[in-house]
Amino acid sequence: MVVAAAVIAGAVVAVASRSHTHTVATLPKVVKVVIPEGSTRLEIARIAAHDGLTGNYLDASRSSPLLSPSSYGAPAGTPNLEGFLFPATYEIYAGDSVDRLVEDQLLAFSEKVGHSLDARAKALHLTPYELLTLASLIEREAVIPGDRPKIAAVVLNRLAAGVPIGIDASIYFALQVARNDPDVSGELTQSDLQIDSPYNTRTHKGLPPTPISNPGIASLLAAAHPTHAAYMYYVAGADGCGEQKFSVTAAQFEADVAKYKAAVEANGGKPPVCRHP
Repeated sequence: MVVAAAVIAGAVVAVASRSHTHTVATLPKVVKVVIPEGSTRLEIARIAAHDGLTGNYLDASRSSPLLSPSSYGAPAGTPNLEGFLFPATYEIYAGDSVDRLVEDQLLAFSEKVGHSLDARAKALHLTPYELLTLASLIEREAVIPGDRPKIAAVVLNRLAAGVPIGIDASIYFALQVARNDPDVSGELTQSDLQIDSPYNTRTHKGLPPTPISNPGIASLLAAAHPTHAAYMYYVAGADGCGEQKFSVTAAQFEADVAKYKAAVEANGGKPPVCRHP
């Protein structure tokens, strides 16, 4: 005969009769869902599925009553919440819906970022949504933390000059979307570089129409506080250690490109390997 019952944190604990036996319904397992900075919706969808969440993450992250992109200056018809899905580690019950992950990400964005950078966006003649888009480019391009504000300067300088910003990370994003494949990688082919997409920032002027990833705080701050320099170009350093070489003139840029190509050729056609201690 059951003499007492209680519901504790979602688990029903039933205390049995004088035999002192009892039955405890086990709480669901908690999983840590790790979303790296710079992940795209396609990449997060794969993470969510791998960690046992249920449902379609791409559908769940199209829109939400928790956050309106238009309040950040996003144009009407913005297709999804790319950029607002804050990267962090989330503890969620195994088998829970992807809706829970999206909710947690949007709440984290509102808490940690929200409209705190609106004034800086205005000072840079950007909408907050454009600042978020700039941060997403920085997140996918920068390897060395110190390069982040320099990349921001290059993009803003090129926007001001009215020339294509030429960010290859945006082309990789276009290929991800076109192929519905989060694993697009390797050297871009000439065909890739000519993809007919508004995310092709070699052939289209201005920022891409949406963020191309979900950036972290460091890239958001770099976008808001770019280096004060006249940089117009950058290319990966020939030492292969991740640092970009920044330049003001096309001549210096071409010289830096030549050094990088020579390093690739010397490494058998593969990117140079960093040999610094």
